[in-house]
Amino acid sequence: MSERSAAPGGLALVESLVNTLDIAAGTDALDTREGRAGLGITKDGVAEARELRESLRAALLAHAGHPPHRAVTPLGTLLARAPLYVAVDDHDGSARLAPATAGPLLSRVAAAVAEALVAGTWTRLKACESDTCHWAYYDRSPARRGRWCSMQVCGARAKMRRYRAKSP
Repeated sequence: MSERSAAPGGLALVESLVNTLDIAAGTDALDTREGRAGLGITKDGVAEARELRESLRAALLAHAGHPPHRAVTPLGTLLARAPLYVAVDDHDGSARLAPATAGPLLSRVAAAVAEALVAGTWTRLKACESDTCHWAYYDRSPARRGRWCSMQVCGARAKMRRYRAKSP
């Protein structure tokens, strides 16, 4: 689990969804009413939310240079189903992709990904390298080479494992 600050803009929604599953603890916030309410989904939407979550996790692992931990529906396939439209601001003429309806999680995630693509921040959202974590985090490092959600936890564990493997 990360002690980092939340991802900017709509990526906070993506980060929040991916982090509903705590692999190390074996808990899933989507199993709780509070966890679902935080994402604006009902119990009927849990299966779709889980499929989206794992597809997002696979993309975030790819951003960090790692293969997915299991086979998932490609994220592009899921996002292609999201009804979006081009919203134009009447005051300044700016435009953005927006969900066709406010409710569906898939549309909100698709709009967040589109926003991040335009802002150049999409590939900064990554999943932790640790196989027992895979927590989503926003890589704020200048070189964009962050590997762990937390240097103090996952990073330290990985470095200690490497050190012990080298010791006689």
